[in-house]
Amino acid sequence: MADIIKLLPDHVANQIAAGEVVQRPASVVKELLENAIDAGATLIKLIVKEGGKNLIQVVDNGVGMSNTDARLSFERHATSKIQKAEDLFNLNTNGFRGEALASIAAIAHVELQTKTETDEIGTSIKIEGSKIISQEPTVTPKGTSMVVKNLFFNIPARRNFLKSNQVELRHITDEFHRVAMAHPKIAFHFYNNGSELFNLPQDNFRKRIVHIFGSKTNQKLVPIAEETPVVKIWGFVNKPEFAKKSRGEQFFFVNNRFIKSPYLHHAVVSAFDGLIKSDTYPGYFIYMDVDPATIDINIHPTKTEVKFDDEHTLYAILRSTVKHSLGQFNVVPEIDFEEDPNLKTPYSYKDKEVVMPQVTVDSGFNPFADTATKKTGTGASNAKSYTKTNTKGWENLYEGLGDSAVKQNDFSSVQFESETITGSIFESEESNEQSAASTIQLRRKYIITSIKSGMVVIDQSRAHQRVLYEKFLKNITVKQAVSQQLLFPLTLSFSNNDIQIIEEIKDSLVNIGFVFSKIEKESIEITGLPILVAESEVSMILEQLISDCQMDVTGDSFSQTDLLSKTLAKSLSVKTGEILDETSQLALVNDLFACKESQLSPFNKPTYITITENDIDKKFI
Repeated sequence: MADIIKLLPDHVANQIAAGEVVQRPASVVKELLENAIDAGATLIKLIVKEGGKNLIQVVDNGVGMSNTDARLSFERHATSKIQKAEDLFNLNTNGFRGEALASIAAIAHVELQTKTETDEIGTSIKIEGSKIISQEPTVTPKGTSMVVKNLFFNIPARRNFLKSNQVELRHITDEFHRVAMAHPKIAFHFYNNGSELFNLPQDNFRKRIVHIFGSKTNQKLVPIAEETPVVKIWGFVNKPEFAKKSRGEQFFFVNNRFIKSPYLHHAVVSAFDGLIKSDTYPGYFIYMDVDPATIDINIHPTKTEVKFDDEHTLYAILRSTVKHSLGQFNVVPEIDFEEDPNLKTPYSYKDKEVVMPQVTVDSGFNPFADTATKKTGTGASNAKSYTKTNTKGWENLYEGLGDSAVKQNDFSSVQFESETITGSIFESEESNEQSAASTIQLRRKYIITSIKSGMVVIDQSRAHQRVLYEKFLKNITVKQAVSQQLLFPLTLSFSNNDIQIIEEIKDSLVNIGFVFSKIEKESIEITGLPILVAESEVSMILEQLISDCQMDVTGDSFSQTDLLSKTLAKSLSVKTGEILDETSQLALVNDLFACKESQLSPFNKPTYITITENDIDKKFI
């Protein structure tokens, strides 16, 4: 039998590796920023165009590379970070496998310009699809400039899977935030399509967080700090009153590397037990330093998942640290039963004696003096004088009442109402129709109504979601929504990232009924709302919209409209536990069966079930 196993060509192997390392433009941004940090840069510039599809450029002032290093950096598994396998358990750098540049060069047009401090001239290399086009000397400042153009140009299928420019830019911004927050001693500049999005100077951790998420964030932060032989923890958690329904602003950093850990996330959430609602999530920015030998960060190509040797100890320390900080900074309410009540006495009353209140009474006061004088005829000067009003023409008030007065006494045309007979055994057809149209609310969750074949049990929340969903979808499409104007404008504060999302969906929100007077860097001003939206619910609805847009994987206009309609329907629908009167129940039933798709909610869950008369009969067999 002929040999069938062959070695893959390098360019094919690089493309396979790119499928694991480079998932979207944000993956390229992450790898290039981490390389710049490992190079010892103090200033890093990120330049992006068209959501990173056409251009991603990272410029740093790090140590740079020599001519030979610049060429070797694009080879597979070429790295300066490790020399042997044991080095994997003592990592102090972000990148170490040497796969990033080789993978990026396999699926894009790459231009590299770099120079060390000792070299007089730098090196310029151009690569297209793992093929070196040119390598020549060039004049460039100290550091490295990496340009990545036309991502996935040779893999059209992968390029077609990319989302819209706004969605890809959102992912790039998220990666930029994670890297920038982990390294506050490095200045970062971020440009998109020629405009500056972020200009972050060198600062401490708190100011870096405030610069990224807005000045309003400063009042939300509660510092945490704990140092043990196992781990050193510091950072910030948001106050309980700022908990959100979305999972945004939750960051873990281990040894200056962003990670995702549901287990540690549960530790933080459990520390907020009793302080926040069950359906809200606290924000946190937590940094941890551990011994590199006790963690394994080489379990995933993106290096965002970390395996700890002793997770249970970390869980307990982190939970107690957050709880301690919440109590230390008087965030948790407390009752002191041993407090001395004398401490509440104002200082101005400290040495004063108790004075009994004095009551003075007018002994000569007589409330019946006027009445008495009238009866005795004395005190005419003090009595009030009454003048008789003009009574001329009083007969006119009774004109035309003569005949009616006679008719009132004429009982010849009196009609008696017949008694209403109730509780009849044999009901008429009209009463049957009324009983069929009646509804019953069960457990404040279901609405039961009868039909010809039996009865229908409707989930009131899902049914209302379907009704609102189709209504909002129609309003956005037809653009005929009605707004209610606010007496006073409503101003809400958001982070820069949230403002970008609101600007993306602004047109759809306007079609629903929102009226925006201002959209600034960290706040928005609303002067009109849809009819169904209460002013107190606007902040919660917008936060839910932002969260859904961040988690959404689609980017075209139709899916965006669908997403907005679903989110608003879910937020404004009748919830389980609300009491509905009979009129509201009947209106909901009629609106549901007037929908185009009445059987399913917007989230593809059944809205009602039918129980036939045969089903009921079988229960009595």
